[in-house]
Amino acid sequence: MTPEELKGFRDRIDALDDQLIALLAERARIVQEVGRNKHKVGAAVFRPEREVAILERMCAANRAHQGPLPDQSIASIWLEIISGCRALERVMRVSYLGPAGTYSEQAVRTLFGHRIELFPCASLDEALHMAEKGSVDVALLPVENSIEGTVGRTLDLFLQSSLLISAEVSIPIHHCLLHKTADVSRVKQVVAHPQALAQCQRWLDAHMPGIVRLPVASNGQAAEMAAQDDSLAAIAGQTAAQHYGLSPIAERIEDDPTNRTRFAALGAFEPEGCGVDQTSVILSVPDQAGAMLSLIEPLARHGVSMKRFESRPARDRGASNWEYLFYIDLVGHKTDSHVALALAEMKSKAAFFKMLGSYPLFQKLSP
Repeated sequence: MTPEELKGFRDRIDALDDQLIALLAERARIVQEVGRNKHKVGAAVFRPEREVAILERMCAANRAHQGPLPDQSIASIWLEIISGCRALERVMRVSYLGPAGTYSEQAVRTLFGHRIELFPCASLDEALHMAEKGSVDVALLPVENSIEGTVGRTLDLFLQSSLLISAEVSIPIHHCLLHKTADVSRVKQVVAHPQALAQCQRWLDAHMPGIVRLPVASNGQAAEMAAQDDSLAAIAGQTAAQHYGLSPIAERIEDDPTNRTRFAALGAFEPEGCGVDQTSVILSVPDQAGAMLSLIEPLARHGVSMKRFESRPARDRGASNWEYLFYIDLVGHKTDSHVALALAEMKSKAAFFKMLGSYPLFQKLSP
C-alpha cells in the first residue's frame, strides 16, 4: 500500500467517524428527552430488558451486514454508548462486594459500562442493604461459581430481601500473578483469597515452588497489599492490576480455564420480558410422599425448561431440622403464557413460594 492509498483509507475512516459522532449526538439528545419524561413519572433509569434488546438487535444487524467484528465487540461498543446515554438521564449507582479491583467490580463494569457511580462494600449484606434503602439503584451479588458452586450467603439474602433480580451476567475468571515491577526474583509471598489460591494451585506448584502462600479476605485486598510491598505478589484480575498500578508476572494462571462466575443485579423494579429471559423462584414442598415430583411436573407438561435446581437448608423461617428450600431457575419470563401456567400450578402445590424475579440475561456481554 502506497502512502497515498493509506491516506485515502484514513480519510474515509475520518469521514465515517464524523458521521458516527453526529449520529451519537442525535441519539444522546433523544435520550435526554426520554430522561426528562422518565423523571416526570418517576420511572427507573435502568431498563435492562430494553438494553438487552438493543444489544441483541445490533449484533444481529452486524451479522446481517456480514460485519467482521464479533458479537462481543459490537456488544461492548454499544454497552458504553448505552452507559454514556443512561448517565445523561442520571448517573446510575451500583453497590457490590469490595474492595476496589475485585471480580465483582469487573462484573459491574461488564453489565453497566463505565459511566456509573461505584459503591464497594465490606459485605454482601451491606451491598444489598444499600439497595434496599434506596442509596443505590441496584446491588450486584455473586450467585454461583462454576468451580466452587453456589454462593450460599447470596441465596440466603435472596430469601430475606424484598428486592427482585433485574438482570444477570456471567464473566470469565482469569487470574493473574501481579507485582509492582513484575520482578519475580523479589517475590517472597503470594497473597490471594483462599479460593484463588486453590484455583491456581498447580500453576503455583510448578512456577513458584517454596514461595509462601498467604490467604487474605479478597483478591482486591491482595492487590492493594502488593502495591505497597514489593516482596508480595497478588493473585487477582486485570481490573485489580489497572486499579492498583500492578504489572503481570504471568496471566491466566488458573488451573481451569473455564472458570466463570454468575452475578445478579437486585433492584426495586421488575423488568418486562424481552425474549432472552430467566425466571428464578424459591419454594419448599409439603412433607408428603411424591410432593417434589408433583411440584415440578407442571414444568414438563407446559414445556418450561429448568436451568438450575438447588437445595439449601431452610433458615430464619421457624423451620425444623432437615427442612429444605429449593432454588429454581427457569427459561423464559413469568408473563410468557407457558411459564405463567406452570408457575401458577407450582405455587398452588408448594408449602412456600417466593418469586425472586423474571429478568433478561446479558448473554452478549458474557464472553
